[in-house]
Amino acid sequence: MSKTLEKISNHYQKAIAGDLEKIKVEEWDMDIYCKRTYPFKDEAKMIELQSQGKTVEALVESLIVKALDKDGKRLFFDADRVNLMNEADPSVVIKVAGQINNIGLRQPIKDTIKE
Repeated sequence: MSKTLEKISNHYQKAIAGDLEKIKVEEWDMDIYCKRTYPFKDEAKMIELQSQGKTVEALVESLIVKALDKDGKRLFFDADRVNLMNEADPSVVIKVAGQINNIGLRQPIKDTIKE
């Protein structure tokens, strides 16, 4: 592996293995946890839905794939998709999915910036 790819891989490994980030969802009276980044295999479905103009479905897919409990276990499953699309407040789904999808942009990954 080249030095360049090694640096890229090291950065990714730190990001994927890092601590879970907590999002307080007052409307649902719960905390949702998520990782700072996800593998492309997890992102692929959201990217595909977005490219098809299915924004709502992509947001719900983000919740299903990325929303975790404090132990890192998924909160939602494929069977929850219909309920999330039809029985959840759209403004809360948008807010939470947006926070989850942008969590990695909030702060740099520790030890990646050398001064």
